[in-house]
This record gives sequence, structure tokens and C-alpha cells, in this order.
Amino acid sequence: MDKDRSSQAPAPSTESARGAASEPAHATSSRAELDAFLSRVGELGASAKVGLRGRLVFALDATMSRQPTWDQACVLQSEMFREAAATGGLDIQLVYYRGLAECRASPWITEPQRLGKLMSHIDCRGGHTQIAKVLAHTRRENDRGKIGALVFVGDAMEEPLDDLCARAGELGLRSIPAFMFQEGYDPVCEQAFREVARLTRGAYCRFAPGAAHELRELLRAAAAYAAGGMKALADLHAKHSSGATRLIEQLK
Repeated sequence: MDKDRSSQAPAPSTESARGAASEPAHATSSRAELDAFLSRVGELGASAKVGLRGRLVFALDATMSRQPTWDQACVLQSEMFREAAATGGLDIQLVYYRGLAECRASPWITEPQRLGKLMSHIDCRGGHTQIAKVLAHTRRENDRGKIGALVFVGDAMEEPLDDLCARAGELGLRSIPAFMFQEGYDPVCEQAFREVARLTRGAYCRFAPGAAHELRELLRAAAAYAAGGMKALADLHAKHSSGATRLIEQLK
């Protein structure tokens, strides 16, 4: 995978058409789904110890339809650092794909200002999804140094599901949970994201298009887990139980 060279990015290409799906009437999760999600998160084993810096791969679909969420993420990414600081700190590597075959990774970043500046110089461009590359890259990075979690934010999946499952299985064998966050409602995307989360013993959540608050809370929770494991995540939920409950009830 290429290291980030945003200034040398190729000219935009035309994004492939994606099938639109209307939002279902029963968009919010039931109480049973909420309880199941919290239970799944609670079962995740701690991947980092208090006092040590965690490592999190923060991956984003940067194709054209993602521009609104990319702009949000540029602002909200600092929440991940802020939440993790209370536990022991967090190193984040930004991974993004766009265009026909562009998939890049930044160096490991320890300061929110640096990550925010990097993201602000990247614009979304048309292209197909490259989720398999993200999963394969995460496995290679883990072989160099333990990864606490993968966070992926996207709204589509245009790859063979079996290929993604094979890559996800490799992460599962290495105890790297994938937090798959889906924007909007696309049943094909949901099926794939849920399966990747299942195979990695991670978690799947869906948030409404453009819902900055929902994305903020998801990123904070993922960062807490990557920095301090299950205990840090449980502590965060206990401190913000009412807001977290309202957020998760909107995810499917």
C-alpha cells in the first residue's frame, strides 16, 4: 500500500453507479438489538494495557459519495485522541482509498492536529471500494506491531464478499477487531460489514447520513477500546450512558 502523498493524487475519475436504497421505516434498533450490541462489545478482549499507547487503524472510504462524512471526520477525529488520552494515549494511522486504484496509508500519528491537517488536504474522488486492501494492510501493520482495532467508515461495498471474508478471517486469527461503521442504508454493504465484524469478533453499527453526533460517539468508543480495551470502553459507556443509548438505538 502506498504511503500518503496527497499532493500527487491523480485527477478525479467518474464514480461507478451505486444502487440506491430507501431508508426503511424501522430504521432505529430495537431494545434487543441495542442489548445485543452492548453485549458484543463487552465480550471483546482487551487488546491494550493501561499505561501503554494503543494503535488504531482509522480507514475511510474517500470516494465521491463520502465527501460530507469526510469533512465531518476531519473535525471529529480529534475526539478519538481526546478520549484515548485518559487511558494511555493512542497512535492512529489514517488509511483511505479513492479513484480507480488509489489506496494510501499515513505514517503513525500521535497528535490530533497533525491528523486533522493531513485529512484536510485530501479530497474525495470517484472510484470503486477497496476494502480488501484495507484489511490486508491492517494485517501487515499488525505483523510489525500489535494493532488494537480497525475502524472503517464507509457507505458501499463493490467487491467479492468471499475475498473480504478471507481477509477478515486473517484479522480474526490475530485478534484484531474491526469496527465497521456504515453510513446510510445499503443492504449489500450491511451484509458485508456485518460479516467482517463477525469474523474479526468486532462490531457493526449503522449511522444516519450526515449524523455528526453519531459518528463522533462511535469514534470515541472505538478509540477508548483501542487504547484501553474493554474496561476503558465500559467506563466510557458508564459516564455517558444516556447519550450512548440514544446513539446506539439509532444504529442497526
